[in-house]
Amino acid sequence: MFKVDLNSDIGESFGAWKMGMDEEVIKHISSANIACGWHAGDPLTIAKTMKLANEYGVEVGAHPGFPDLLGFGRRNLSASPDEVKAYVKYQLGAFYAFAKTAGIAIQHVKPHGAMYNMAGKDIKLAVAIAEAVKELDEEIILMGLAGSKLIEAAEEVGIRSASEVFADRAYEEDGSLVARTKEGAVIKDEELAIKRVVGMIKEGRVEAVTGKMIPVKCQSICVHGDGEKALAFVRRIRQTLTAEGIEISGLDFISTSED
Repeated sequence: MFKVDLNSDIGESFGAWKMGMDEEVIKHISSANIACGWHAGDPLTIAKTMKLANEYGVEVGAHPGFPDLLGFGRRNLSASPDEVKAYVKYQLGAFYAFAKTAGIAIQHVKPHGAMYNMAGKDIKLAVAIAEAVKELDEEIILMGLAGSKLIEAAEEVGIRSASEVFADRAYEEDGSLVARTKEGAVIKDEELAIKRVVGMIKEGRVEAVTGKMIPVKCQSICVHGDGEKALAFVRRIRQTLTAEGIEISGLDFISTSED
């Protein structure tokens, strides 16, 4: 039996500004990455999103990013490993306060945007994030791009990791995502995207933009739900995986950083 987690970035509204379709998306995922207030989200949104996840039996994860509300955390920040570690720990502290008082366990941490991409290629930043997670709670899983430095860092510091893939993104031969500035970075053919996801789960490989088949470890799939079309895509992925005999589950099936 194949098992896989479906995750989505939610809780990204800020004050009077609404982002995404959290109430609908959460019905179809198994893990929620909730913004911690620095790139998106705010205290009330964190609390409301946690409550929503709890109601639907969805596992909760912190989604810390750079302090960049204007850039939605997608702009690279020149920050040292010590600074990044403090940034993550600071946001986790606030997130933990809401989780603790709501009686909810934090399943995982998934860095957001530029922090995620930078740490995926820079082992020093990745280790800083992994250390911040471990120092709060060594049972928390660190989620990162499959084959990236984040996965390597989790193993190095001795915490569990979850290898993540993207349903609608193209891959380079080295396993990294094709930059959004390049042609073909986003896969718009839904049939092709879903077929690729099934292949990543069952065969452990995916076709890179060069046409070469590359190995990929798929423990969690990131799905986006901002917009009606994206929401329909989330539904289709879940339906297809179920029809293929793939069990959708939170990350409890991950026992060690080696799994």
